[in-house]
Amino acid sequence: MLKKCLIANRGEIAVRIIHACRELGIRTVAIYSEVDAPALHVQYADEAHLIGPAAPQQSYLNIEAILTVARSVQCDSVHPGYGFLSENAAFAQAVLDAGLIWIGPPPDAIRQMGVKTQARALMQQAGVPVVPGFQQEGATIDELIAAAEQVGYPLMVKAAGGGGGKGIRIVQDAASLPDAIAGAQNEASKAFGDARVFLERYIEHGRHIEIQVLADQYGQTVHLFERECSTQRRHQKIIEETPSPAVTEPMRQQMGQAAVAAAQAVGYVNAGTVEFIVTPEGDFYFLEMNTRLQVEHPITEMVTGVDLVQLQLRVAAGEALPFTQDDLSQQGHAIECRLYAEDARNGFLPAIGTVARFVVPSGPGVRVDRGIQSGDAITIHYDPMIAKLIVYAQSRDAAIQRMQAALKETVILGTTTNIDFLQVLLAHPAFIGGEVTTRFVDDNLKSLLPPIPDLPDLAAIAAALSETSSVVAQHGVTQDAMSDPYSPWGRPDGFRIGE
Repeated sequence: MLKKCLIANRGEIAVRIIHACRELGIRTVAIYSEVDAPALHVQYADEAHLIGPAAPQQSYLNIEAILTVARSVQCDSVHPGYGFLSENAAFAQAVLDAGLIWIGPPPDAIRQMGVKTQARALMQQAGVPVVPGFQQEGATIDELIAAAEQVGYPLMVKAAGGGGGKGIRIVQDAASLPDAIAGAQNEASKAFGDARVFLERYIEHGRHIEIQVLADQYGQTVHLFERECSTQRRHQKIIEETPSPAVTEPMRQQMGQAAVAAAQAVGYVNAGTVEFIVTPEGDFYFLEMNTRLQVEHPITEMVTGVDLVQLQLRVAAGEALPFTQDDLSQQGHAIECRLYAEDARNGFLPAIGTVARFVVPSGPGVRVDRGIQSGDAITIHYDPMIAKLIVYAQSRDAAIQRMQAALKETVILGTTTNIDFLQVLLAHPAFIGGEVTTRFVDDNLKSLLPPIPDLPDLAAIAAALSETSSVVAQHGVTQDAMSDPYSPWGRPDGFRIGE
């Protein structure tokens, strides 16, 4: 078993990995930027080391600085979490070259799945269905325009060198294609340093279903069923659940087998996710493979009883998977909501500021994965996700009700959040009926935005009392009380009994 693991990440995923390491008796080393010195993952780890300034390029993306820390404190392994360097093949190789254990897939598997055009070609060779499209190395814009007529409209222009919803344009007709190609290339170049794009037929009213896979170093690969990720905005996931209300048992088996075949085609080891788009008719096509742990991995853990992070650590240490495919099953239903510091009424812009108060719900079937606590700052430097709220129940209806209750019990003061937006989504008949597709949120956004709340009566009364106190003080009416330093009535400053 591993002895000392450096976690090359921050926030809730770093805290999640620390918990898994603790349960296996593995010491943890956190890294942090200058603005993250008071962060929760820094407090939780056995030791923590400053890695650089706030800017990610100088801290969490600084490969040499990370490896310098790992070597200096005698770590034997590195876990990248997700985001940052988690799908960076050069980082994975640098970790291995430093004589450390990389808790993730082989660098070559990351490379092969990292370029989407290469991944599509590999999947076709492995017999995994892919969305009809056009991919050609070095294709000119004229070649892309000509190929689009064969692919058919609507179609998607997609970045070849990255994912996460970046470098994507949906095109409805030929007239819009040149601008869409230019826009996707520009965004892809900035996001991934790679301007290459390819074309895919756009599946209207499709569903985004992903399959969790896990493989050891001895050739055994299993899948841990599906996650429904169709509730998304601009290709960014908002709510995930498992099992999917749209997946039948035959589909589940077929998609699981396709995901295993995809992983085996690149010699995959450790945890990964194969993403599919499912048509209204029930056909499914390969989209991409995320060669890392997913944000939404907790819902799979809830319904399978499998700790994916612990298994990542065990597999990296050379252990075989402790089960076969026949040993795995789903029980009950789980839902995850991503809690963001963002303003849904203002274009979902990040709401930077200090979280003055953060109270999480608790109780049976409720789990909160978080990297923020009361007093922490949401800055411009990193993703504004505050936490992940996960619930489990025996049925989907019960899970929805439990999530609605959990959101009502969640208190986040000091910044604007998406909690009220999530509540509207969960209560919508389309979500309750399991009918949400990838276009649902974008197509119905105006009706999904929560109404601006009315000013509560108590707030108006408090404002009036504050104004009255000011007037009274100006006229000296309470001079005697105000001259008494022990009189609460002479201090209109927020006094409360018990405070």
